[in-house]
Amino acid sequence: MNETAMMKKESIPPEATRQLRSILPEVDILENEDEILLYADLPGVLSDNLSVHIDNGKLTLTGARLLNAEGSATWEEFSDVEYRRVFSVPQSIDASTISAELIEGVLLLHLPKSAAAKPKKIEIKVA
Repeated sequence: MNETAMMKKESIPPEATRQLRSILPEVDILENEDEILLYADLPGVLSDNLSVHIDNGKLTLTGARLLNAEGSATWEEFSDVEYRRVFSVPQSIDASTISAELIEGVLLLHLPKSAAAKPKKIEIKVA
């Protein structure tokens, strides 16, 4: 191989062939009279790399843990990953008032129930 061919080959950047490994985050779902609470374990995910979408009765959580590792890996078990999970949401949820908070790698979603879905006590009148 001549020197010109080597120089051309080295000047071509390597292709990015590595894809994010996809993981289902572990979740706990709790329900009370006012809301459904969803806790999702997303270690290492920053709020900038996290999205929560609700559309057509489907709630989609997506988050990426991106490490800024320097150097070449000789052993790698802890790498960049994408967390993704999709849930069906009952129609009794008021989608306009859903809120989310990310605290120390745990996403907490508050899914408030609409007024019509909350339990009501019926008053009994005596005649």
